[in-house]
Amino acid sequence: MISYGKTDIGMTRSVNQDSIFFLDNSIGNLPNLYIVADGMGGHRAGDYASAHAVSWFVEYVKECQYKNPITILKTGIAKINDMLLKQASENSELKGMGTTFVAAVLLEDKMYVANIGDSRLYVMGEEAKQITLDHSLVEELIRTGQLDRRKVRFHPEKNIITRALGTGNEAVPDFFEIVLQESEKVLLCSDGLTNMVEDDEIRDIVMQKEFVNKICDQLIERANYYGGKDNIGVVVVEQTLNEV
Repeated sequence: MISYGKTDIGMTRSVNQDSIFFLDNSIGNLPNLYIVADGMGGHRAGDYASAHAVSWFVEYVKECQYKNPITILKTGIAKINDMLLKQASENSELKGMGTTFVAAVLLEDKMYVANIGDSRLYVMGEEAKQITLDHSLVEELIRTGQLDRRKVRFHPEKNIITRALGTGNEAVPDFFEIVLQESEKVLLCSDGLTNMVEDDEIRDIVMQKEFVNKICDQLIERANYYGGKDNIGVVVVEQTLNEV
C-alpha cells in the first residue's frame, strides 16, 4: 500500500479550508486511514472545522476499542460532529462552521468508506467510478429528475450541500463496502478538483504509471490550469492486494 496527499489554496481563495490525512500503516485498530475534509464557514471557521475534524478523528481512532472499521468510522464521525457543535456554541467566531468528511480504510481486498457532504471517493480503473454520493442540492435535483447530470458543473447552486459535520445535532453519513481489484487505485478529493476537471481526465491522470506524489501534483496543477476557483484537496492510494 502506498499513498500520498496534498492540498492547495487554488487560484482565487485567500484561505485553504481543505484538510487531509493519509497513513498506510496501522493506526489504533485500523490497518490504514485516508481522509479528505473541506471546511465551510467564515474566514477562519471553515479552516478550523476541517483541520480539527481530521485531527480529532485521528486521535479518536488511536484510542478507539472497536474492531469493526464501519463501527469505528460511524462512532468517530458522531463524536467529531458533537465536538464541532460544542466549539461553535462556545466561540461566536466559529458559529456556522462545518466540514465535509470522506474517509476510507482498506482491509485485504475490501475498502470501507464513510462520507458526509460533497467531497468524493473514486475507484479508478478502466473507468472512473464515483463510490460516494454527494449530499448536495444539485444531487437531489438529479435524483428527482429535475436536473440533467451533464449540467451540474455549471449550475449556480452546485456548492450548496445538504449534509456536513458540525451543522446539525445528528451527522448522518453514508457507508460503503467495496471489493477492490489489484489494478485499481483510489482517489479521495474535495470539490475543488471535481468542479474544475472532468472525471475522465481525472482518471487518465490517476492511472498514469507515475509515483502517487506526482499524480497528486498533476491533479492540482490541472485544477488550477482550469481556473482553480476553490481549494483543492486530494489523496491517492495505490494498493497491492498480495502484500505479505
